[in-house]
Amino acid sequence: MLPSSLPDRDARIMADAERPDPGGPPLSRDSLSAPSSSATRRNDCSVAPLTPSASPRAEVRPRMACPFSVVVAIDFGTTSSGYAFSFTEDSEAIIHVMKRREGGDPGVADQKSPTCLLLTPDLRFHSFGFAARDFYHDLDPDEARHWLYLDKFKMKLHSACDLTMETELEAVNGRRVTAVEVFAHALRFFREHALKEVKEQTSSVLERDQVRWVITVPAVWRQPAKQFMREAAYVAGLASADRPEQLLIALEPEAASVYCRKLRLHQVTDLSLRPIANGTDADGSLPFDSSFRQAREQLRRSRHSRTFVVQSGTGELWSELLTGDKYVVADCGGGTVDLTVHQIEQPQGTLKELYKASGGPYGAVGVDLAFESMLSQIFGDDFIRSFKVKRPAAWVDLTIAFEARKRTVAPGRANALNISLPFSFIDYYKRHRGQSVEAALRRSNMNIVKWSSQGMLRLTQEAMNELFQPTVANIVRHIEELMSKPEVRGVRFLFLVGGFAESPVLQKAVDKALGRTCRVVIPHNVGLTILKGAVLFGLDPTVVRVRRCPLTYGVGVLNRFVKGRHPQDKLLIKDDRQWCTDILDRFVSVDQSVALGEVVRRSYTPARPCQRKIIINIYCSATDDVTYISDPGVRKCGTVTLELPEPLAAPAAGGSARREIRATMQFGDTEIKVTAVDVMSKRSVRASIDFLSN
Repeated sequence: MLPSSLPDRDARIMADAERPDPGGPPLSRDSLSAPSSSATRRNDCSVAPLTPSASPRAEVRPRMACPFSVVVAIDFGTTSSGYAFSFTEDSEAIIHVMKRREGGDPGVADQKSPTCLLLTPDLRFHSFGFAARDFYHDLDPDEARHWLYLDKFKMKLHSACDLTMETELEAVNGRRVTAVEVFAHALRFFREHALKEVKEQTSSVLERDQVRWVITVPAVWRQPAKQFMREAAYVAGLASADRPEQLLIALEPEAASVYCRKLRLHQVTDLSLRPIANGTDADGSLPFDSSFRQAREQLRRSRHSRTFVVQSGTGELWSELLTGDKYVVADCGGGTVDLTVHQIEQPQGTLKELYKASGGPYGAVGVDLAFESMLSQIFGDDFIRSFKVKRPAAWVDLTIAFEARKRTVAPGRANALNISLPFSFIDYYKRHRGQSVEAALRRSNMNIVKWSSQGMLRLTQEAMNELFQPTVANIVRHIEELMSKPEVRGVRFLFLVGGFAESPVLQKAVDKALGRTCRVVIPHNVGLTILKGAVLFGLDPTVVRVRRCPLTYGVGVLNRFVKGRHPQDKLLIKDDRQWCTDILDRFVSVDQSVALGEVVRRSYTPARPCQRKIIINIYCSATDDVTYISDPGVRKCGTVTLELPEPLAAPAAGGSARREIRATMQFGDTEIKVTAVDVMSKRSVRASIDFLSN
C-alpha cells in the first residue's frame, strides 16, 4: 500500500489508446470517483497500459473432486442462528442439523439458537444462545449491569455506512466492544460445537483443512459487510487468508433456492391451492385456520428430526418447471428481506440469476421495534430508555415474552393477546413515575391496549395489526415492485422462506396480493431452508451458474486528451503529452450478467522504468450512467497493490521493450476476486478488494 501522504491520483492507471486490444473492441471509457490533489507526485505509482480488454471472458474450469471431507454451514441470523453439516463422500447428501441446546422459549419450537452473546465484565467470552440469555437472566440486577449482553447485532453490518474493522457494537448496558470481536466469538462458538458433532459422526481423524465452511449473509448486503464476515471468520479460526477457498460466503436467498430445487410435493405448503371467496375458505371457515394448523403440526413433527436426506436430482416440484421458467425466492428473516429471481437451466438443473438481488431492513425485528415504540407511547420514551439500562435482564425477559406471543398471531384471531410484564417493570415504573402501570395505560388513551389484573398487557387484534402492518406492507410492496420489472414478468412460483415466513399474517398478506399471479409456496420447516441450502451450496458451489452484478466496477485511468470531447478541467500535461484524467475504465456494469468463472483482464505497463510499486485503485457506482471517477455516486472502493521486483533494463534507443502487468478480476462468485501478475517475473498478488478501508 502507498503511504497515506501520497495523492489519490498516484494510484491511477494511464491508458495507452494507441494499442487497442487485439482480441476485441476496446471497452468504453465511462465513469468513476474523484481525485484529490495535484499531479506533482504522480510518478511514484503510475501505470501506462498495454491492452485494455473487452468484456468478461469465460475461463473453462474443469469440475474437480471436492478436496474437503465435510461441509459445515453456519446460518448466522439476526434473531436465531444455527449450523448443519454433510460429509462429501456420502452418495446422497445427508444433512445433519445441530443438536438442540439446553434452554428454549415456551411456545417456540426451533432447532437454532437465539443470536445473543454474553461477555464477562472484563470482555471475555462467557456463553452464546440460550445459555447466554438464561445466565444473564439469573444475574443479580446490580451485577448484570457490568456484563455485556448483545443480541440482534447482525443488523449493524447492514446499517453501517462506514463499516471498518474498528466498528463497535453497544451492549444492553451501554458498554461498547469491537464488532469483529463479537462476531468472532459467535463464529468460534459454532466452530467448536460443530467440529465436536462432526467428530461424533465419523471414525476417521479429521484434519483442520478437510473442513469447508459456509457462512450465509443477506444478498442485499454491501461488499464491506461480506468482507467483514470473512475477516471475522479468519479471527475465529474457520479459515485463513492463506487458504481463503476453505470458506465460502453464501447468499441467503440463493441458498434457499438451491434447497428448493430438491423439494418434493409433500414437503411444501402451496397457499395458492386453497380457494378463497368473500374472505373465507371454500368450506366457509376463516382462511388460514385449519391449513395453517396442519402446517404448524407438520413443522412440529419435522423438528424432532435432526437428519435430512436430500435425494439426488431435482424434486417433484421442479419437474413442473421447464427450461427458462422463472421463480422468486423471498427470504423473510429476522433483520432483512432478500429477494432473488432465478431461471431454470435444464437438464443440468443449474440456476441463472435474472435480476440483481434486492430487499431491505424489513425483517421480523420491525415488529419488535413497533412494540417497543408502542411501549414508549404508553409509558414514556425516557422511562423505556432508563428501564433498559437499569434493568437490562428484565428488558430481555419482556422481549422474550413478546417474541413467544408474537408467533401465535394469526389473521381472524378474535381474542386479545396477553403479554406478561416482568414484576420489575411494574415496580420500577411505580418508583420512577409515582403511579401504577394501569394508570399510565388510562392516561395514554391507547384503547387498543388494555390492562389485566393478572399483570399483563392485553393487545387487541387492532393493536397486533398496528404492530405487524408496516413491516408486512413493506415486504409485500417490495415483492410487487420486483414482480413488475420486465425481466421478472412471467414468474410461476414465489417461495417464501426464512423465520418470518412462518407468520400466518405475512403468509396471508403475500397470498392475497400475489396468489393470483403465481403460486405461493412455503417449504416445511421453513426456518431451516437456508441452513440446509447452504450445506448443498458448499457441496456444489457451481450450482448458480450466472449472477447479476450489483454495481459498476472499474479503474480510474488516464487516456489521450481529445479537445472538444473531454472537459478542459480534466487536462493533464505529462512529459509534453496531453492526457485526460479521471476516466473510468469499466470492468463490469451494474446488473450485467456474469457467469461463474468469467474474468476481466487488463494489461498495463509501469509509467517509469525504475518503478517498484503498482497501486491500482478500484472504483464502483450504483449506476452505469457515469463517465469520470469524479461523477456523483462514484467512490473508491478498493485497492490492489503489486510489489515489483527489479525492473527490466532500460530499452536501447528506439527499442520497444515494455514491462507488462496483467490484472484479472472475477465477478461471477458471491465475492469479487482480484489478481495481478508481473508477466516478466511471474510474480502474482492474489487479493480480494479491500472494501473495509475505503
